[in-house]
Amino acid sequence: MDKIILGMDPGTNLMGYGIIHSRKNKLDLIQYGIIHLKKYETHELKLKKIFDRVLSIIDEFNPDEVAIEAPFYGKNVQSMLKLGRAQGVAMAAVLYRNVPIKEYAPKKVKQSVTGNGNASKEQVARMLQNLFRFKDIPKMLDATDALAVALCHLYQDKVSIPGKKSWKSFLSDNPDRIIN
Repeated sequence: MDKIILGMDPGTNLMGYGIIHSRKNKLDLIQYGIIHLKKYETHELKLKKIFDRVLSIIDEFNPDEVAIEAPFYGKNVQSMLKLGRAQGVAMAAVLYRNVPIKEYAPKKVKQSVTGNGNASKEQVARMLQNLFRFKDIPKMLDATDALAVALCHLYQDKVSIPGKKSWKSFLSDNPDRIIN
């Protein structure tokens, strides 16, 4: 199945995005990057920038589907509210363009990409670097986090990619590699 997936990692200072293209037997990295929001003085301006940039990314790359990382639970209620607003505005932009969207928990994303729901951001980035063969891991891992969200969506959608197996099938094919 041929599809373009946009993954997003919402944030109020940095927002990551990653775009992949899945075809019958090939998976390509189209683009990944960061939307810088620190320079905007107010939260409202940041939200407007998120909305505008998400629309422009959708208009440029025309994704078939969008995947977004759900906010994680934190101790600071104000930070959680701001993060939730950022996610909501990004989702509103996607829905404004009538693109299907799905949300994934951070642990689900890490589990899908590395096989470990508690993997570090660096471990996720290295796994993606091996898969997509990009030269350098970016300093700001929000971009690779967003790329991981897109890949998680692809895996959850059960699109088969020849040569790429699920962890479950890998373990059943290789019982001797399981360490208890």
